[in-house]
Amino acid sequence: MQLGDKQQLKKYKQFLQKADKNKVLKALPELHEAAFEKINCLNCALCCKNYSPRFKTPDIKRISRHLKQKESEFIDNYLRLDNEGDYVVKSTPCPFLGADNYCSIYDVRPSDCSRFPYTNEDVFIKRPHITLKNAEFCPIVDFVLDKLTE
Repeated sequence: MQLGDKQQLKKYKQFLQKADKNKVLKALPELHEAAFEKINCLNCALCCKNYSPRFKTPDIKRISRHLKQKESEFIDNYLRLDNEGDYVVKSTPCPFLGADNYCSIYDVRPSDCSRFPYTNEDVFIKRPHITLKNAEFCPIVDFVLDKLTE
């Protein structure tokens, strides 16, 4: 499938609306592992190139300490408030993404980044709008949804 294919996304949406949540949750760990064995995020990094995670207070504290910056300096240098009041990066691609698709703050990255693409969490089935948005660009999400809808 071509990522973002409208027909496939419609199929995924219908599936997520009707899916047996417990059955999906039971299948996710195995599908998550299979997806990450097959797909290397370093070949893609579209999440880092086009979107921003939320930087919550613990993330800001941890990352600014790692960068040896004051929290206010880190915020001024890298972040802005979005329309929902969350801190996000000022620009995309993420300023911590290297040309090789490696993250320069990987070990201290925001929790949204470490959890992405939520294919091993209940967020996957409980917040279908997020899953569908992610399926538009993330090959991991597409892989998991494709397997679930076979």
